[in-house]
Amino acid sequence: MQQCVTVSTKIPKQLKEKIERLKIKPSKILRKALEDEVRKREVEELKEEINRLKPILEKISAEDIVKSIREDRDS
Repeated sequence: MQQCVTVSTKIPKQLKEKIERLKIKPSKILRKALEDEVRKREVEELKEEINRLKPILEKISAEDIVKSIREDRDS
């Protein structure tokens, strides 16, 4: 079973009243928004890492990559 923790935030009273009036479940919306934001930032981190490694990887020829894969499969 997945462990969960509680995260809280303050919102204006008017917003809370509207949430209740519209019978919105904020936990589901907030969870989804946080998951989306985490995913977005992880993608940004990966893009930055790719850009950082790109000059290094461009120095490796396709033939070297194929040779390395073949050697790995043969071993």
